Amino acid sequence: MHFETLSFSIQEDHIAVVTINRPEKLNALNAEVIDDLDACFSALQADPTVRVVILTGTGEKAFVAGADIQQFTTLTTASATAFARRGQGVFNLIESLGKPVIAAVNGFALGGGCELALSCHVRIASSNARFGQPEVKLGVIPGYGGTQRLPRVVGHGIATEMIITGGMVDAERALNIGLVSKVVEQDQLLETALEMARTIASNAPVAVRLSLESIANSTLPSGVGMDAEAELFGNAFDTDDVKEGVTAFLEKRAANFSGS
Repeated sequence: MHFETLSFSIQEDHIAVVTINRPEKLNALNAEVIDDLDACFSALQADPTVRVVILTGTGEKAFVAGADIQQFTTLTTASATAFARRGQGVFNLIESLGKPVIAAVNGFALGGGCELALSCHVRIASSNARFGQPEVKLGVIPGYGGTQRLPRVVGHGIATEMIITGGMVDAERALNIGLVSKVVEQDQLLETALEMARTIASNAPVAVRLSLESIANSTLPSGVGMDAEAELFGNAFDTDDVKEGVTAFLEKRAANFSGS
């Protein structure tokens, strides 16, 4: 696959690495980046050989520094609504990919960049990472899911503070509030993400997908979520992987999952 604004590679162990590549604009999101992300992640979703995806940005300054603000100068109420819905659709695709997506956040993740990281299932940050939703400083609000995902990740109070002040949090505070799961030095970021991806890719792919689906149901009323979990638990027993996993455990050997 070739994209104008992304670099892409398939690593060993069923891992794909997607890198937003607009370093001259601090990897800011524009319509072309959104289109490329849509096409790339649609292809990854359909590729049975890919089990885990890592998403990062080019350079050491920014994961994604936000939206390309030049686009805002021509938006009307109707076109701004469509603009938000387009980005939401792509970020929803990432969140519901059925395969874990790890955000390796190298530097600034602001506005749409923070929202993009939030759409990923796991976030690892470099020590120089900075997160924020500064939209109110421009007279707008987050439009790519920030007001919905951020409260679910860090809690209502902290999310509200971040959104209505427009302030940034550094990597240490991001770790403390649960926005990221690990903080490492910049030169260790990709390898740390790859190490986690290898661990995930070694597990049963169907079980990982069902786990993500069940976790997504955690926002439902408790009884509904529990019922859905039981159904998904049962569905796992209709796979070859559960037979392989149980047999390998009893035989005290490593499992060789096929993903079926």
